[in-house]
Amino acid sequence: MMLPFIDAEENEIQEEQYIPKEYGINFETGQLSGKIVEGFDAILVWAWLALHTARYRYYIYSDDYGQEYDELVGKSSQELIQSELERMTEECLMENPYITGIENFSCVKNDEKVTISFSLITSLGDGEVSTNV
Repeated sequence: MMLPFIDAEENEIQEEQYIPKEYGINFETGQLSGKIVEGFDAILVWAWLALHTARYRYYIYSDDYGQEYDELVGKSSQELIQSELERMTEECLMENPYITGIENFSCVKNDEKVTISFSLITSLGDGEVSTNV
């Protein structure tokens, strides 16, 4: 039922997609760049921060934010470590509503550090990610 005094166009809900913004980060040093980044670049900053924040350690973050890589310390099976790193990384990143998945995951152990690489699939674009954990 349409009332004559209500404009039909006003009833239609215009839904705009929010474009995320973050403070830019130099991914090699972890220092702020002094710029504000938007869109896919903001998602990359969010992902980098989430992958470098331990879950449950900081009260400021919800229990859904961050990673649980500390659980893998002391594990010896390389297959288990790779499988768990992929699962934990995907679980960490899927908390962001713009991220739809990861593909082509790989990890390489260098001395005491592990470098993970993967394709990040988002609703704002896709890109390659590589970081030490």
